[in-house]
This record gives sequence, structure tokens and C-alpha cells, in this order.
Amino acid sequence: MATAAGATYFQRGSLFWFTVITLSFGYYTWVVFWPQSIPYQNLGPLGPFTQYLVDHHHTLLCNGYWLAWLIHVGESLYAIVLCKQNELRIQIKMRKLILRDTE
Repeated sequence: MATAAGATYFQRGSLFWFTVITLSFGYYTWVVFWPQSIPYQNLGPLGPFTQYLVDHHHTLLCNGYWLAWLIHVGESLYAIVLCKQNELRIQIKMRKLILRDTE
């Protein structure tokens, strides 16, 4: 990892968790916006559970979806504030957050 100032603030995320979170949020989006197109019978134990939530708690699913987005936007803004408070240069932020330097 780079030895530049701020290197201790950023760590590489696990590809496994990035994949799990992306797929889960994609499924959540599908459930909230297009529940009629989900093949519930083909999803194993997740199918009946999802169908129950859609049939009985769709409003709660929608509110939870928007709350999840709000939390993610909030944590992003908080990260920006922390970077500014710690006077981390934009080059370091970009390199660590987007480009992901190779070791």
C-alpha cells in the first residue's frame, strides 16, 4: 500500500463483500419496483419469504429501500467531511477510492 499521507485511512475492500452487497441491493431494487416479475417459485426458500414481504409489507420495503439509499449517501458525505478535516489531498482520495492502487 502507498505510504502517502492518509494511507492509514483507506483500506482495500473485499471483492466478496462488494459482490454480495451489489447483488443484494440489486435484488432489493427488483423487489421494490418490479415485484410482479420475480420468479418466486424458482428462488428456493428466498422466494416464499420475498413474496410474503411483497404481499404484506410492501410499504415497509419501499421505505426501507429509500432509507438504505439515504444512509449510503450520508456515509459518503461524512467520508468527504472527514477527508477535508484531516486535510487529505484530492489526489490521495481519488487514488485510494477509485483507482485502487495495486500493491
